[in-house]
Amino acid sequence: MREDFDVGADWHVADPYAFLARLRERAPVFRSEHLGAYVLTRYADVRAAYGDPRRFSSEGSLTISRSLTTETKEKLGEHGSFLSSFVANVDPPDHTRLRRSVSKAFTPRAVAAMEQEFRRLNEDLLDRLAPRGHADFVTEIGHEPSVKLTARFIGVPESDEAFVQSHVKDWFQLFLSPQPPERQLELAGSFLTYLDYVDRLVAARAKDPKDDFTSLMTSLIGEELSHREVVELISTILLGGNDTVPNQLGNTVLRLLREDAWPVPPPLVAGASEECMRIDGASLGSFRYAAADLTTHGVDIPQGSLVLLSTDSAAHDETVFPDPDRFVIDRPNAAEHMVFGYGIHFCVGAALGRLQLRTALEVLGRRLPGLRLAPGQEIAYRRSIVGRGLPSLLVEW
Repeated sequence: MREDFDVGADWHVADPYAFLARLRERAPVFRSEHLGAYVLTRYADVRAAYGDPRRFSSEGSLTISRSLTTETKEKLGEHGSFLSSFVANVDPPDHTRLRRSVSKAFTPRAVAAMEQEFRRLNEDLLDRLAPRGHADFVTEIGHEPSVKLTARFIGVPESDEAFVQSHVKDWFQLFLSPQPPERQLELAGSFLTYLDYVDRLVAARAKDPKDDFTSLMTSLIGEELSHREVVELISTILLGGNDTVPNQLGNTVLRLLREDAWPVPPPLVAGASEECMRIDGASLGSFRYAAADLTTHGVDIPQGSLVLLSTDSAAHDETVFPDPDRFVIDRPNAAEHMVFGYGIHFCVGAALGRLQLRTALEVLGRRLPGLRLAPGQEIAYRRSIVGRGLPSLLVEW
């Protein structure tokens, strides 16, 4: 019987559900020595914690630099606390101010306009790839449309897309995935190069505004936002488009192929995408700090303790999702998962993320109805504290 979380083990990301089910039943508030954190595993507790920022504080919760060596922290300097002023990493009133600013770019009209662009990007990609009959879904299909859409939204020139994608991958590994000391130093160098790039992009838009997110946020510097806040906002939205959304699409396609549910009939696409996010979420949870001494299910959580809100476990809570490990393409309450968070920190880009997933499934299902897994491959997930994603997925059609 596995007794603790183990981010370095393959089972932890690929199939932790028997372990999580035991926790929900026997130890719903679990002290993980491996994570150095208390873990909330039941749906009701995770949702309540998301909704109670006064007791479960976001202040500094994304700054996961605890695994960094002293040498790496010294190299990062002031940026060792990167994301310290990002919207998901602060409490009100700063959170209220930041979210109000970001929301100006995610209006329903703006998101709807991006749907047509994203659909076209997928069609263009398949025009090139479809005649070939095979691909690595992760590296050749899943990422490109989302990377390009995000770049255009932010204002990254097309010539810089590959640069941004590679450096975003490095900063994810540095802050959100355990790495040996020498690799940390390499990644820290890459991260500093990336921050310098975003900094220069912000400065360029301040001098010469365009019709993009960076220009909109830059126009608010001095009134609503600081320069650093804008840099961190841009950096983190680029992470979502370059990493989280494509990872969810890869997880989703693998699930649908394994369940013999491909292609998804158009009327079922929205529900199927929610069920795939529930059962194979790209986001596994969020960290918080206990803002006071807390007692939950008889377990004392001292003030200042780190707490993991396990949305992955919550999405498999049998009291909310009957037979939770079974894929049900039209599960009526699938969308009650918390992959995008909950409460005041509900992901500001959730509507865009959902739109991308639905649109990709529609286009791919129509263009590649015979999509299937290539035989003989070993499917493994990358190791991460908070994310689930595939480094590779070989497919044929």
